Amino acid sequence: MSALNIAPGALRDRLRAGESTVGTFVGLASSGAAEVCAAAGADWILIDLEHGSGTEDSVRDGVLAAAAYGVPTVVRVESAERIRIGRALDQAAAGVMVPRLERAAQAREFVRHLNYPVLGGDRGVATYNRACRWGMDRTPLAATEQQGLGIVQIETLGALAEAEEIAAIDGVDVLFAGPLDLSYSLGVPLEFDNPVYTDALARVVSAAERHGKAAGILALDGAAAARYAEAGFRFVAVGSDSTLMAAALRDAFAAARTPDLQRKALA
Repeated sequence: MSALNIAPGALRDRLRAGESTVGTFVGLASSGAAEVCAAAGADWILIDLEHGSGTEDSVRDGVLAAAAYGVPTVVRVESAERIRIGRALDQAAAGVMVPRLERAAQAREFVRHLNYPVLGGDRGVATYNRACRWGMDRTPLAATEQQGLGIVQIETLGALAEAEEIAAIDGVDVLFAGPLDLSYSLGVPLEFDNPVYTDALARVVSAAERHGKAAGILALDGAAAARYAEAGFRFVAVGSDSTLMAAALRDAFAAARTPDLQRKALA
């Protein structure tokens, strides 16, 4: 076990074993929000540094907040630069998601950044970080297989065209469809029932399954997540901390303002 009481590579192992998992995006730069999401029963949380409000400080605090409930943290970095990926992993992130890749060659480079040199990677080697228990645990440096979950987003036409080749790369564990970006890239923005879009999702699932990988996607709510799971997606995010809170409050305020409830309140 690591210092966080989460076995290194546990999330990756679950997906490789064929399990389905459900998590949520955390973008409010709040360790409290991360903790609530973990406490609510997420299999994982994903701290979003591409579109979220936070910085790498959010990773430092969010990993600890989720780990208190035994929940691993994945980080969506701003770009696929080596330093961005390494810093997330040094904070004991269970995996990294990279956005906006276009080619399989870029995905191969991403996998190199995930791994230490012993596994053929170019991740910077240091021990005074959380991943190595502040120098007291050097076993990650000598791991015999990749521990961090590698997630490549399929949200551009280039990535979609090379989805099969990307899925075949050892070290890419999840092909994650980005619904909004993908729909725009396909020329059918927000048309999630359009056959052009649904066929693209089917291609992602098919490519992932053929190579023993998991397909992932972001769902608006739990009902949508269940439909995606039925379609073969095994790494499904249910909204985000901000969207779920906004939806819950909107519905609660609407219910509180119904004429029937107002009459009862005044009675």
